[in-house]
Amino acid sequence: MRLGKICGLLCVLLWACEPRAVDPSVFQQNPFQIPEGFPEIDFPEDNAFTQERWLLGKKMFYDPRFSVDRSVSCASCHQPALAFSDGVSKSRGVSERLGERNSPSLANVAYHPYFTREGGVPTLEMQILVPIQEHAEFDFNILLVAERLTQDSVYQSLSQKAYGREMDFFVITRSLATFERSLISGNSLYDLDQRGVNGYQLSTKARRGMELFFSERTACSSCHGGFNFTHYAFENNGLYADYPDAGRFRLTNREEDRALFKVPSLRNVGLTAPYMHDGSMNTLEEVLAHYNKGGEGHLHQSPLVKPLALSPAEQKAIISFLHSLSDPQFIANPQFLP
Repeated sequence: MRLGKICGLLCVLLWACEPRAVDPSVFQQNPFQIPEGFPEIDFPEDNAFTQERWLLGKKMFYDPRFSVDRSVSCASCHQPALAFSDGVSKSRGVSERLGERNSPSLANVAYHPYFTREGGVPTLEMQILVPIQEHAEFDFNILLVAERLTQDSVYQSLSQKAYGREMDFFVITRSLATFERSLISGNSLYDLDQRGVNGYQLSTKARRGMELFFSERTACSSCHGGFNFTHYAFENNGLYADYPDAGRFRLTNREEDRALFKVPSLRNVGLTAPYMHDGSMNTLEEVLAHYNKGGEGHLHQSPLVKPLALSPAEQKAIISFLHSLSDPQFIANPQFLP
C-alpha cells in the first residue's frame, strides 16, 4: 500500500541531514510483517492473531469511552506521529490529572518481557488494566468499560466475530493487546543501511556516531543493544543523586532495587522527546551531555555510566546516529491510524 506524498514529506523532514530522501514506494507493511533481523512474535495460546481481533483492538485504542469521563483514550498518550509516545514530560488523564511518569513509546512492545518501568506486569494483556484503573489516567473499571461498550451494537458485532462471545474484560484486554503487538518498527535508515538496501546509506557523521555507540569506550550498546536497542534490564543511569521516584523498589521492596528502571528502547528516539522516566530532559543533546558527564553518582548508579570525554563533534555524531533510528514507515503507516 503506497503512503503517498505525506509519507514522502515526513521522510524528508526526518532524514534531511542524510544524502537522499526516501522513496515512499519502498514502504509496504501489513500487521505483523516482521522486519529482517527481528524474531517472530510469540502470541499467547488464548489470543492468537486474527484480522478481526486486530480491527477490534484498533477501534478500542482510539476510543475515549475507556476513561471515566470519556475524555482520553489510549491514543491520547500514544500518538502515531510520535512513535506512539506523546511529546510531554508527563501525560494528563481525566480531569487534567497529571501522571507520575513519562509515557513510553509503544513501538515493538510485542517483544517486551514485562511491562511498566519497574517491570511489575508480565503480559501485554494484563498491562491494559493499568491505565484503565489508574487514578491519573482513565480512573475507571474494566467491568464498567465492558458494560459501556456492550450498549454499542458495532462493538457487540465485532466482539462476536473476533472472539465468539459478548463484549467483556477478556475481549477488551485481548483485542487491545493484539493491536499493540502489531506496532512493529524496524525500517529506519539504520536498518536499511545495515541490510544493504541500495540508495539508503548513513551519512559520514552518523556512521562515525554508530562506531562510537557500539564501541567499548562509550558502552552504549551494553544497555541499548540487540535488534530493539535495549536489553530490558533494570538499571540506574545516575539521573539524580536522590530520586523522588523509587523505581523498581516500589515493586520489590528491596533496597538494591531503589531507583532502578527498565532500560527503554532507543528506536525512534529522535521522535519521543522528552526523555528519562520523568521526562526531565527535552533534547538528545541534554541526554548525551548527562552521560558524557558520567551521571550524578547515585548509590545504585550503573558502573557503565562514567565520564566519556566525548568531544563536541563526537557527541554530534552520536546524535546523528540516534536520529537514523527513526522509522518514517512506522509513524506514517495508515493501518495504524484511526
